[in-house]
Amino acid sequence: MKREIHSITELPEVARELLETFPGDRFFAFYGKMGVGKTTLIKELCRYLGVTDNVCSPTFAIVNVYSDRNGEPVYHFDFYRLKNIDEAYDIGYEEYFYSGAYCFTEWTEKIEPIMPDRYVRIEITESASVRTLIATAIG
Repeated sequence: MKREIHSITELPEVARELLETFPGDRFFAFYGKMGVGKTTLIKELCRYLGVTDNVCSPTFAIVNVYSDRNGEPVYHFDFYRLKNIDEAYDIGYEEYFYSGAYCFTEWTEKIEPIMPDRYVRIEITESASVRTLIATAIG
């Protein structure tokens, strides 16, 4: 899936399209420089899933847990402040990654050695005022 995004108003449609394009996937790994819109898109994905909690970047907590419209957990990770991969082991990443629940990860490059075999890689780049999103199923 490739999509150019010209306005934040397009994000609800982008979120719907992402989840409908990859209906069986639950692990979405976001890549992109700081400020490119990873967290903003994750907010829209959560909204589409019926999350009513305040969705914000878990930069200091590493993981935030939300509930979708059915009361199921949705996990949002931000690995930016991870000093080493051992910290991911310390939070018990396996319980989250292999739970069958939606997992949205930011700064995923810091935990690539422990990624699930199957995931959706979402790369967001910015040129002028246009963002380009490329989503690819891996594994």
